[in-house]
Amino acid sequence: MCEPMRFVLFYHSLVSDWNHGNAHFLRGIVRDLLRRGHTVRVFEPANGWSRANMLADGGPAALAAFHAAFPGLTSQTYDPAALDLDAALDGADVVLVHEWTDPALIVAAGRRRAQGGRFRLLFHDTHHRVVSRPEEMAALDLSGYDGILAFGEVLSARYRALGWSRSVWTWHEAADTALFHPLPGEPAEGDLVWIGNWGDGERTAELHEYLLDPVRSLRLTARVHGVRYPDAALAALERAGIAYGGWLPNHEAPRVFARHAVTVHVPRRPYVEALPGIPTIRVFEALACGIPLVCAPWDDAEGLFRPGTDYLVARDGRAMTELLRAVLLDKGLAASLAAHGLETIRARHTCAHRVDELMALLAAAGAPDTAHAPEREDIA
Repeated sequence: MCEPMRFVLFYHSLVSDWNHGNAHFLRGIVRDLLRRGHTVRVFEPANGWSRANMLADGGPAALAAFHAAFPGLTSQTYDPAALDLDAALDGADVVLVHEWTDPALIVAAGRRRAQGGRFRLLFHDTHHRVVSRPEEMAALDLSGYDGILAFGEVLSARYRALGWSRSVWTWHEAADTALFHPLPGEPAEGDLVWIGNWGDGERTAELHEYLLDPVRSLRLTARVHGVRYPDAALAALERAGIAYGGWLPNHEAPRVFARHAVTVHVPRRPYVEALPGIPTIRVFEALACGIPLVCAPWDDAEGLFRPGTDYLVARDGRAMTELLRAVLLDKGLAASLAAHGLETIRARHTCAHRVDELMALLAAAGAPDTAHAPEREDIA
């Protein structure tokens, strides 16, 4: 077991998961680091849009509910224009800076490391901008960083093409199994539940084909949770006979999963077209809860799961309708999917596994040098 270390993490939010799926993974990572005896300080902007929307949606009770659900997890809010970065970094062994952090702060942290900071500095990318909007990422000076943590191999390959060579690692998201696990004995509330945001037009057609139309065709008792649903989306849910439950704090999702018989995964178009191999965090969490899962098409290019065993894949809307019918009618099929999906999560995809991976790469990197020179090739 390694000696306790001091981690400093800059992320958009620890306390709010309002339209902010990365908070799910971050909470599990922080919880596991603390469990292992490490010191963790999380910094989040006081005026972050996710935190602001959570408070607008749920009021102070939403913040209190977070602290009740995640005892021991705390963050320090800051104003990016007034943050004393040297004080924040003081004594740190490892610093992780998330891609959604204020660009000026991202660059400033790199400068501190390049000027002799005695800490490992890693940039954590859990979005698709390096592929979908490369000009935005190219404007960031990451030359002071020791490396990149990317949440899929396709992103890692892109960073390698930009010259990061061996200083980029694929670090997939995973399930926080301290929270996401089966809850037997919960009362049944319906056939199908889907937890997700409408998606800014990135999956409107897909949601109709793989969720709304099958539910209407099968006349299922269904419920949807999420935010940023325009009026047209709410009207479409009503026509399909689907109840809309609004924002669901993530700590409540396991109980909602346990009260329904099946769920679906409908990835956003950028992930299907440009980021093969990267599932959303909801895939990990649904399987961890032992609920049967049926997916719209996506390419598990990295072999994270066992398609057809851990979950079913529908090639089109008609197939989704038939697969949902089969899962709901065939209790043996449903039980097999639930058991195998849970087995794969517990074997490979928990936040504890990801902390193991992080510790291994930190151990391989060794102690940081004062003369910092990350392994990066010149780009023509």
